[in-house]
This record gives sequence, structure tokens and C-alpha cells, in this order.
Amino acid sequence: MKVDRRSPMPLWAQILTDLRARLGAGEFAERFPSDVELVSNYGVSRHTVREAVRHLQQEGVVERVRGQGTSVRHRPIEQSLGAIYSLYRSAEEQGFVQESVVRYLEERHDPEAAAMLGIGRDDPLVYLERVRLLDGSPAVLDCSWLPARKARRLLRADFRRTALYRELEVRCGIRPDSGWERLTPVVPSVKQRRLLDIGPRAAAFAIERLACEGTAPVEWRHGIIRADRFQFVARWSKGRLDAAFETPGEVEEARGTGRN
Repeated sequence: MKVDRRSPMPLWAQILTDLRARLGAGEFAERFPSDVELVSNYGVSRHTVREAVRHLQQEGVVERVRGQGTSVRHRPIEQSLGAIYSLYRSAEEQGFVQESVVRYLEERHDPEAAAMLGIGRDDPLVYLERVRLLDGSPAVLDCSWLPARKARRLLRADFRRTALYRELEVRCGIRPDSGWERLTPVVPSVKQRRLLDIGPRAAAFAIERLACEGTAPVEWRHGIIRADRFQFVARWSKGRLDAAFETPGEVEEARGTGRN
């Protein structure tokens, strides 16, 4: 692109528009150009290209780290809260290529996991540990525990390109339909940072889930989620809005006064 010095649009704004288009076309998937390269490309001053990149940074499109240059931020996956979900299905539906690196798939004994699942401390468990990849980049470290007497057939599954709940239903006849999940901000350990390819100051969530079929626990899951790869979203409906007020009169009063 050649900037138009006669245009009323500032040079940095012209460059910003062009960079947005190039980013949208996936041109910088491997590497974002340096300031020196942008100066040479557009024929403008370093101050001008830095102003354009600064706006991309404010928009959350790129990340600038002193001493490391500028890199394109990964598009986050949006995950709705309030219901049990499959990360595999959510990723596929939003256009991500979802794969897993299976670190462990084996039978183990673990008193803590057994207690969470409501079984005997010495009962055997199926343990599945995966690094979940979105478009080839590490995003989640998942560790799942399941009662072996219910889920032993999972030991024959290939979890590199399939979902745990899909295999649990097909192979074991179990379909989780209730439970709870907790997200907590954490500082990942050195090992977790290495597995997820994140720096020492990167934000992350610890995830813990107990999935049940009816009232019977069938999976206890814990792990680490990269905070830059996920957006957790809660949605509500009219029925939930009404339930937030103590009495029907409060609902009418809020609607009449515009209170929210």
C-alpha cells in the first residue's frame, strides 16, 4: 500500500485501515512485522507506524512486549456459562480446529479424586490428561478422573480428535446432564506455563468441574485455561430478570422508572 499524503485522513489512520485488512486476511498469522519493516513498507516515519500499531494494541488485536516486539493475539473462543458444555463442540462450532495432545490415558488410584466422585478411596479410576489445542496453539490443560467401573472402555479411545463426553456416551452409555463448574484466577506453575506456552505474567483460570448423570458423579475435572484464549459469557432471559426481583411490584416499578 502507498499512503496518500494529500488525503485528509492522517497517515497513521491510513496505515491502520490497511493493517486491519491484512490481519483480517490472515497475512500475519506467522509473524507481525517490526517497526522498521513497516516504516520501509509504507514509507513513513517510525512515529507514524507506532501510532497505527498503538491503536491495534488498544483494540486487543496485537500485543506489544518490550524486547520481544509485536505479535498477533489469538482470537478468543466464547463460552456460555450456566450449562454443561463440551469444549470440543464449542470450538468446532466457532470455526476453530480443535485437537488434543494426550499426555496420559490410564487406570490409576487417587484418594482425592475418588472422594470427589463419591466412591471408595481404593477404587480404580480412569485418568485422562490432555493439552487442548485451538488452531494448533495450546489453550487448556485438562485433567479428568472417572470411575473405572463405569468408564474403563474409554481406555481404548483416541482422544486426539474427539470429545470426552462423546466417547463417554458412545462407549459407556453415560451422558452427563448436571453438575457444577468453578473458575478461579490463578498464577500457573512453571510446568503449567511450559505446557501452555505462556509467559510468567500471563493470566490464567483454574477450572474445576464435577459432571453428573442424574445425581451420580461421573467425572471430576481440573485444569488450567489460558485467559487470553477464552471469553466466558452469561446470558439471561425475561424469566430470569423477573426472578432477580423479590416481588412482582418491584418488576413493574423498575420497568416504569427505567431502573436496572
